[in-house]
Amino acid sequence: MADITYDVAIIGSGPGGYVAAIRAAQLGMKAAVIERGDLGGVCLNVGCIPSKAFLHTAGLLEEAREGKRIGVVVDNVRLDWPAVMSYKGRVVKTMNTGVGSLFKKNKVDVFKGMGRLLTATSIGVTAEDGTEQTVNTRFVIIATGSAPRSLPFAPFDEQRIVSSTGMLATTEVPKRLVIIGGGVIGVEMGTAFHGFGSEVTILEALPRIIGIADEEISAELFKAMTRKGIKIMTNAKVSAVAAHDAGIDVTYADASGAAQTVTGDKVLVAVARGPLTKQIGLETVGVATNERGYVTVNEFLQTNVANVYAIGDCVPSGGLAHTASAQGILAVEHMAGQHVVPINYEHVPSPMWCAPEVAFVGLTEAQARERGYRVKVGKFPFAATGKATILGERTGFVKIVAEEQYGEVLGIHIIGPSATELIGEAGMALSHEATIESLVHTIHAHPTLYEAIGEAGHALIDGPINA
Repeated sequence: MADITYDVAIIGSGPGGYVAAIRAAQLGMKAAVIERGDLGGVCLNVGCIPSKAFLHTAGLLEEAREGKRIGVVVDNVRLDWPAVMSYKGRVVKTMNTGVGSLFKKNKVDVFKGMGRLLTATSIGVTAEDGTEQTVNTRFVIIATGSAPRSLPFAPFDEQRIVSSTGMLATTEVPKRLVIIGGGVIGVEMGTAFHGFGSEVTILEALPRIIGIADEEISAELFKAMTRKGIKIMTNAKVSAVAAHDAGIDVTYADASGAAQTVTGDKVLVAVARGPLTKQIGLETVGVATNERGYVTVNEFLQTNVANVYAIGDCVPSGGLAHTASAQGILAVEHMAGQHVVPINYEHVPSPMWCAPEVAFVGLTEAQARERGYRVKVGKFPFAATGKATILGERTGFVKIVAEEQYGEVLGIHIIGPSATELIGEAGMALSHEATIESLVHTIHAHPTLYEAIGEAGHALIDGPINA
């Protein structure tokens, strides 16, 4: 295979890289993928997939414990941690094998090892045993992803001070878990391990958790998680982490500036991720990066070196797996000479599998007002829907942000049951430039959760029907 000149060679097989390879093959291009780890990248192996497996188990455990409220009595409900880890492993293995099968089906060649650019049209691959080979190619896609970032005073040992990767590999459920960071990873892992039985404390430096969300969504999630027994401290500036025989002390300044200490058996540092762009030859070829190490690209994902593209977490575009996949398709179609439309990143849905679930797409109310829109807001609570009442999951609401004069829908924000699935209609609405009128004229089936979206639309006109 080293004698072949590929049409495209992709460094990384995550949700951006493997999708790009398959799309290239569909377009008749000969594709190669260079991967130093397991196929599927971070998302499949130590990110999206295993974390959602944890959350699924935690949710079922909670349902089983509360089953008596709907007439299902389950005795001696307990968590079997080795079985949880086995289940998570099976899910990951199934998905990992699926990527490999897709490569075989589409005749994508896989090179195992660390890839680095030698020139703009050649990639050196160093295998684990030290052997090297060269992959020649017309186009290159950098899809190397990202990795968790530690704090200067809290380096990862992946035993007691852990990254999200270490948390997903833990051999036992900690009695006390302290999470530094109240973003997506923090609230998802906090939800899962609280469900497993840990005493969870989340320390967030900003004034609110999930700061990228609409303020009302953040506030509702804070209240819901607090009601469940998760301790959340906002405006908490962590300054030190010290391990000792009885646990790990995390020192922080609270909102008033007073020094506080919380002790855990494990500390999850979930403050940030950084791009994996070092030692892959970018400087050799002259590919530009920004001050944070992200590869700079144009709207078609091209770098300053015309035949080298970059996608996914190694470019500054939000760090979502589905964004990476869309970028992979766009990049390949662009290099193949097809007509492509740049991604509207404001129309990319952001899902969060906490409890209750959160998902949103488009502008927040604050963003819309900052841009000068005359804003109308419609809200509808899940507590007023039959399906949420049946499920016993009545917390949360749908919030629609719209422009007043023409009724254009600018953003839809959901917190509540199955929010990560319901956001599909919201994404379709924004991508098709829906108006309030077109939204309320879309008949929503009953009894369903997504009725709440239609009702929030009615709230923008004359008021909801069922509240």
